[in-house]
Formats: sequence, structure tokens, C-alpha cells
Amino acid sequence: MDVMGDKATLFESGRFVTPSGEEPSRDEMTDTGDAAEEVRLGLAAQSGDAEAASVLGAMLLRRGDLDGAEPHLRAATAAGDRAAANNLGVLLHQRGYPEEAAGWWRIAAVAGSAAAGHALGRYHRERGDEPAAEYWLRQSAEQGHVLGAYALADLLEHRGDVGAEHWMRAAAERGHREAAYRLARTLDRAAGREEEAGADNAVAEAEQWYRQAAARGHRRAALHLGAILEKRGELKEAGRWYLTSAKDGEARAACALGFLLRDAGDAESAAVWWLRAAQDGDGNAANALGALHAERGETQTAERWYRAALDAGDDNGAYNLGLLCAEQGRTAQAEQWYRRAAYAGHREAANALAILLLQGGDTTGAEPWFSKAAEAGSVDAAFNLGILYTGRGEEAEALRWYERAAAAGHTEAALQVGIARLREGEEQEAERHLRCAAGGGSAEAAYRLAALLDARRPPDPAHELGEVVHEKTECEEWYERAATQGHRRAQVRVGMLAAARGDVVEAARWYRAAAEAGSRNGAFNLGLLLAREGSEPEAAVWWTRAADAGHGRAALRLALVYTRRGELAEGQKWAARAVELGPAEVAERAGRLRDALREELSA
Repeated sequence: MDVMGDKATLFESGRFVTPSGEEPSRDEMTDTGDAAEEVRLGLAAQSGDAEAASVLGAMLLRRGDLDGAEPHLRAATAAGDRAAANNLGVLLHQRGYPEEAAGWWRIAAVAGSAAAGHALGRYHRERGDEPAAEYWLRQSAEQGHVLGAYALADLLEHRGDVGAEHWMRAAAERGHREAAYRLARTLDRAAGREEEAGADNAVAEAEQWYRQAAARGHRRAALHLGAILEKRGELKEAGRWYLTSAKDGEARAACALGFLLRDAGDAESAAVWWLRAAQDGDGNAANALGALHAERGETQTAERWYRAALDAGDDNGAYNLGLLCAEQGRTAQAEQWYRRAAYAGHREAANALAILLLQGGDTTGAEPWFSKAAEAGSVDAAFNLGILYTGRGEEAEALRWYERAAAAGHTEAALQVGIARLREGEEQEAERHLRCAAGGGSAEAAYRLAALLDARRPPDPAHELGEVVHEKTECEEWYERAATQGHRRAQVRVGMLAAARGDVVEAARWYRAAAEAGSRNGAFNLGLLLAREGSEPEAAVWWTRAADAGHGRAALRLALVYTRRGELAEGQKWAARAVELGPAEVAERAGRLRDALREELSA
């Protein structure tokens, strides 16, 4: 309730005589705490000065001296001082006489006391009389009383009245920090419902009000301001506001500060703030501590913190306990924790549970959990459903889930959709999905996209070896992206394109990379390149590697090399191997060579 110190007359009460003179509007007197001033006011009050009695009563009331304040306030009230009537109401309310207090507030409010109107409105609201509460709070708010404006806004917001924001804004503009915070929250929520431009404006205004409330010591406003700044990348200032909020006891700010410090590489300081937040009941911080100890191999401590998170009501604790048990090979316990989190609606736990069941051969049990997780928005679960249906041969249903996961940005799902569309001859749709997957980092998608583009382009003019052409097509760029990610077929293809451009060095580099990674085509092509450059002995080494891996053409090349060297038995052996490996035209040539060598050796 408000302790008022304004000197005013009680009009229209029927109980007081109206003194002459103007009516000052001195609101909410500051307590000087000066002993000499108190003595002076006491002497003036004894001589019948109603204003002095009112001010002295307010001073004593603020100090908590109810017995000393009451006679002075009653004397000033009897003389017609409305501030004294309001303060007498405050005093009686503190003594436990709310009905009598309301009577004095009514008298003061009728006489025009905004503070009394606020107090009387709150009195009626506490008793469930909202019409009366609104009447008096509106009277107070319209007189510019900041607490009245806030209380009216709170009442209207509770009822869903559109006028709530107007009064909340009025209170915020007059410096009410809770009003500023709540106005910011309203704007924040509105931003999520508006178009992009409107949302940006709402977020910007919300930030201003968060900043105003935070500057006045509102810890939750400081938390939200920190979150806005962090999202914008202004980490230093975000950290300052998180620190301010955390020091004031906001556990979520301490937790957020911990994550900020961890990302900056200071895990030890992060752990300090997570510990403070976790001890205050923040489940997210407890989970973070658990993960930190798990990374260090301190599984028992990690488990203790995960359990603390679960006790704090954070279902991630159960999910993390499941992950911890699964890593330790405790499958039964992992399933138990996954189920607990999944039944609580944790979608990733539902997906993990389904994977666990699938690994155990329980396809029937896994499917509903994948479905539940996917319907709850788990992209991985949607992709896994696609795999599940593919395994059953239900391609149409698999494609539906792949498309759903791909639409949410799942790279491998986009690849599967692209492959399916290629099979169906829908090249434009295939290209779109392959581009998404390749852009997301899939080497296979980059290779397939390159192959698709490669098939469309006209043949390049021939170049002599050593004649370098620097221009590269888009398909070659995608081949190179896949090749740099270790895709062996792409490496071979990049080598072939480089060779076609006449860039022998580049071609050899990619062929060698593919061959060393186990590509028989890479080894064969590297051998061809080396042979053309006059390095047949080294070429034979790579052809041997390719032939041993099942490459028929490489086996035929070796047969020819050994035959030219006069090593007919070795030549016959590789010719026979080429016949086995094929393909048909290679087998035919190798067969003729083998037979000729056999006759030569038997002659």
C-alpha cells in the first residue's frame, strides 16, 4: 500500500470542513530521517498544524512506528488532510483491520488521492470484486499514479481485455520496472505471431523495455535481454546481463552464463555457474554438469547430476541417463530411462528407444516409437522411419517420411528423396533435393548431382595431354566437393575430367588419392596415366593393385606388359585372370592372348 505525504483537503466526504487555499499534489513523500526536522514537525503538530501532523505521521509510518504515527495521522485526517487519510488506511491495514482501512482509503480516494484509489482498488480485487477494483484503479491510473496504472493493467490482462497493454505501457513509461518487463514479454510473444518486418519491430521494442527493466534491477528482464543479445552475437554484453541477473539469484541466467563461458573455452568457470544454478533447482544446469563430468569419464558424478536434473522436473535428465547407460553397454537400464523420458513426451528419447528396440530385432516395437517421435517433430525419427519402411520394401511410405525429414533439413533424407526421384525420371525434383543434400555436406549427393549435370552437358573438345584448360564446369565443381570429402568415385571422375582438360598433374593427384583409398578404377587410371608418361614399371604396380581388387582391364594390361617383357608364364596367368574378371570384350581379348601364350609355352 502507498504511504502518502501530499497536503490536500477531503472533498465531498460530508465529514470535513473544506479549508481555504489551493491543493498541492505532493506525491509519496521522501523520508528525510532528520531528527531536528522530526522535532520541528512534532512541535508544529502540537500547535494544530495539520500538514505537519500528516508529514510526521508519514515519517513514523515509514519507520515502522505504528503507535507513534497513528495519533498524528488521525489528527491530520480529522483536519481534512487526504494524504493522512490514505496513510491511516495503510496503518490500519498493517495492523490487520482491512475493512476500516478501506473506509479511510475511500474517503481519501473520493477526495482525489490517486494513491488511495490504488490501495482501494487492490483491496476490492483481493476480495474478488473486480468491477469495484477496476473503477478505483482506473481513477488512480487516470490521475497518473504509476502503481494504479500497473495494477489496472494487471487486472485487465487477467480478464483478457485489450486495454491492458495501454496501461502497462503507461506504467512502464513512468518507470515501473515490472510493467516494463511484462510489456516486453507481451511484445516478445507478439513477435512470434507477426510477419517478419513486424516481428523485427516488436523484438526491437521488446529489447528496449527489457533494457529499461534490467537497468532498474529486474533480474528476469536482464536474463531475457542477455538472451536477445546472445542470439544477435553480442556475446560480451549478453554475458554482462547474464552475470547481473545471476548475481541477483536468477538460476536460468547462471545456467546461460555457464553455456556462454563453455563456448568461450572456459569450462571451469562454466561449471561454477552451472553448480550455482543446479543447486537452485535448475534442471538444465544439472544436465550440463552431468554432460561435463561424462566427457571427463566421471560417470558416477555425471549420473548423480542427471538424476538431480530429473528430480528438478527436467525430462532431459532421464534421456541423458539413457545415453549414459547405453554408452556403458547397460542396455536394459538405457531402455528403462529412454522409456521414462519418452512417456513424458521427450521426442529424442522416443527415437533413441526405437533405435534400441530395432537393434534388438524388435521392429514391431520400434515402429510406434519412431512414429511418436516423428509426429512430435523429431527429424531423425522421420528419417529412421524412412529406413524402416525401405527395409520392408514399402517404398512409397518410406519416401513420404524421407520427404518430411528432408523438408526439415535432414541431409541424408534429401539424398534419399533425390535418388528416388532419379529412379522415377523426375530430374528437376531430383536435382533440387540433391542440391539441398550436397549443400548440407553429403559427399554422395554432391557426386550424384555432379553426375546428373555431367550427363546434360555437351562433350568437351579434345585436349592434348599437358595442354591445360583452366575453365571448370559446375559439374566438375560438385565432383571436386565430393572428392575433397573422400568420395572415391568422385576422385576418379575429377581425375578423368582433369585428364580430359590436359592437366596431367591434377589428374594423377586425384587418381592416386582414389587408388590409395582402395579404388580399383583409380589405380587402373593412374596406371594408364603413368604408362603414357613412360613410367610403365610404376604403372604395373598400380595395375596389379587394381587387378587384385577385381579389375579385369587392369589384369589384361598386366598380361600385355609381361608378354612384352618375355615373361610368358606371368602373362598367361594375368590373361587367365582377365578372362575370369571380364567384362565380355576384355574376356574375349584376354582369352585369345591366353590361348596364344599357352601354345607358345607348350611349343
